[in-house]
Amino acid sequence: MTGTVQLATTAPSPLWYATRAGGTVALLLLTATLVLGIAAGGRYAPKRIARFEIGALHRNLSLLTTVFLGLHIATAIADPFVRLRWLDAVVPFASSYRPFWLGLGALAVDLLLAVLVTSALRLRIGRRSWKAVHWLAYALWPLALLHGAGTGTDTRLTLQLGLAAGCLAAVVAAVWWRLLRAGPGHRAGRLWAALAAAAVPALVAALLVAGPARTGWAHHGGTTVRPGTVATDRQTAGDDGDNGGEDE
Repeated sequence: MTGTVQLATTAPSPLWYATRAGGTVALLLLTATLVLGIAAGGRYAPKRIARFEIGALHRNLSLLTTVFLGLHIATAIADPFVRLRWLDAVVPFASSYRPFWLGLGALAVDLLLAVLVTSALRLRIGRRSWKAVHWLAYALWPLALLHGAGTGTDTRLTLQLGLAAGCLAAVVAAVWWRLLRAGPGHRAGRLWAALAAAAVPALVAALLVAGPARTGWAHHGGTTVRPGTVATDRQTAGDDGDNGGEDE
């Protein structure tokens, strides 16, 4: 009887699946947007597709990323497993549930909003100001990747690890492609880009090994909950993080 109650209270809800699916699709779209911006940026002029078509595709990918990010946030807040607030989605490290990893996600949301708002006001603020803020997209992507890895009980699944590795490989390949076809000059910028392309995968791998990739991560991953929430009861129900149970 006890085992039946535990299964009923710890089984993933449809909202959990929607949260994880929305976050995963948003990360894939964000990666595609970033790769396109890196590979087709600068003075590169592709022969088989016009520049305005690349720009339109880039904007549409950005909009789709925002839609699935909204789904990810809305379903996470609606899920009663942990009482997340809308404030937690935009104020970094304010959540009592895994504040570090959710804080990374909040930082990514803030940077994305800054990019979207300045893009909408591009004609008013000028190209130089818009471009300075647009560079934040390079920072929000690793934050989103780490946020996705640090929450949820499916991080150690082969599919999730493969998706994370594929996103990393795509971005690194785009950076090296951009560096290889770059002309002379801007040596300092090219050097920093090369160092970042090497450092980010190493940092992500180190954090994965030290945290989300460990056995039982979902059970002892720094989770704290507000007294009286549903998560307080579920946390004692035996979720070890390796059985696909709900954990964000």
